[in-house]
Amino acid sequence: MKQTSIIFLILTICLPLWAQSPKHEVRAVWLTTIGGIDWPHSFANSPQAVERQKQELCDILDRLKKGGINTVLLQSRIRATTIYPSKYEPWDGCLSGKPGVSPGYDALQFAVEECHRRGMEIHAWVVTIPIGKWTAAGCTQLRKQHSNLIRKIGQDGFMNPENPQTANYLADICEEITRNYDIDGIHLDYIRYPETWKIKVSRTQGRQYITNIVSAINKRVKTLKPWVKMSCSPIGKFDDLSRYRSNGWNAYTAVCQDAQGWLRAGLMDELFPMMYFKGNQFFPFALDWAEHSHGRIVAPGLGIYFLNPREGNWTLETITREMEVLRQNNMGHTYFRSKFFTDNDKGIYDFASRFDQHPALVPPMTWQHSTPPAPPTRLSVSFKSLSWTGARDASNAPYLLYNVYSSRTLPVDISDPRNLVATRLTEPQLSLSQPTDGRYFAVTAMDRYGNESQPLQSHTQKTALTIPKNVEMLQCNGRRVTFPPRESALDADVVTIEDMKGRIIATRPYKGTSADVSRLADGLYSMRSVNRKGVSHRLGFFMIKRKL
Repeated sequence: MKQTSIIFLILTICLPLWAQSPKHEVRAVWLTTIGGIDWPHSFANSPQAVERQKQELCDILDRLKKGGINTVLLQSRIRATTIYPSKYEPWDGCLSGKPGVSPGYDALQFAVEECHRRGMEIHAWVVTIPIGKWTAAGCTQLRKQHSNLIRKIGQDGFMNPENPQTANYLADICEEITRNYDIDGIHLDYIRYPETWKIKVSRTQGRQYITNIVSAINKRVKTLKPWVKMSCSPIGKFDDLSRYRSNGWNAYTAVCQDAQGWLRAGLMDELFPMMYFKGNQFFPFALDWAEHSHGRIVAPGLGIYFLNPREGNWTLETITREMEVLRQNNMGHTYFRSKFFTDNDKGIYDFASRFDQHPALVPPMTWQHSTPPAPPTRLSVSFKSLSWTGARDASNAPYLLYNVYSSRTLPVDISDPRNLVATRLTEPQLSLSQPTDGRYFAVTAMDRYGNESQPLQSHTQKTALTIPKNVEMLQCNGRRVTFPPRESALDADVVTIEDMKGRIIATRPYKGTSADVSRLADGLYSMRSVNRKGVSHRLGFFMIKRKL
């Protein structure tokens, strides 16, 4: 193993302000629903209240998207209660205000649609072992149905990890979610022994009991949809290190949570360690996770709630430095929790908006599937929109996603995240807020594993144009150019204007028989018509000459 302490020393001395923003990086947030502490903040007890509750979520997601988030971990199973209609467990009261009562809509389905609409992944966050107060709705119902699976500790109920039926039951829950919803991941929380549980078996046996649960869930999920990511939120320190102690609170020894072993065995695709620490209790342990990632995704959880004066009053620099170190070591970052992020405690949202100002794609699961799809074959660029066709998927996932890139140079460099315009589009089209004038575009297809195709460029490099002999010039008075009516150009949608090097510098809707060219510089230009199938015809050449 690398000398973690030496690496940490080098980092603290030589760390640049910000590492280069990568194209692939997980930027996640835990969005809690228990007690409505993140969402919802109102109860759905009427049609109007349902719409208000939905709008609350949309507003949160808009702000998360604007802050650079690409992965939402939504608490879906809370304490043996759910935010979706389940045949196993009752509704949680956070939605309707009454435990066991439907809010009148499927909150998980709505969240999936809204996250995907914004190009974000959504993972169903499943709280596994704790099932709430002994007399609460979820615990009460589960005790009646499966009393042999439940243990009481103090005033709370817990599923017994040592009973083999616990693995089957939790696998049922995760299979139900995976089968019924187009989620991108199953995120297991509290998949460990409770800290108050007096473990009477050996630690080796205890770790095997927990691993059996993880294995059962993995098998059910991957059998149905192998592209759905398996992840969990282990204790932030895996175990004691040679130079740094975990002070008795770690995943491997204290609560029998072999999270690094799950990565190695292929039972997990992604980890979100709860690293709510700072200084020497953060950096060496973060590097330990990176060193034992086995090529999988690690996005440590950051305790941004400690920025709040009522929680810990940490300085903003405590968190920002952790983010910088994580990026330098090819790890993502995850905020605990959503409300502290969107409320901009100590300026964390403002910092993240700069730190993550360029979009990032989630790293592909090449260990699960690595063959990229075929790229689109036809791309149409109009005044304020793009559309494309022809992409083909090499995997068995249900549909393709699309990424759009743009720049003012040709070819468009898809390795540069600054060129990302839109990510994870579910439809082969994109409406733009600005005209496409002077810009080039590239579109890629991406499968559900995150494998990206080669780009289809909107334009290719051309040699300089030459004017054929006996070609009639289009009339131009320096402000407008006149061209043939639309019917003579095979029902084209747009006209493109090219300079003498063959570069498209402007597009115009094909309306009437003239177009505004008042903003173009003096020179010689070529004009073409383009229809929806991408068929192009040259309409002619024109000259702009205003200066004497």
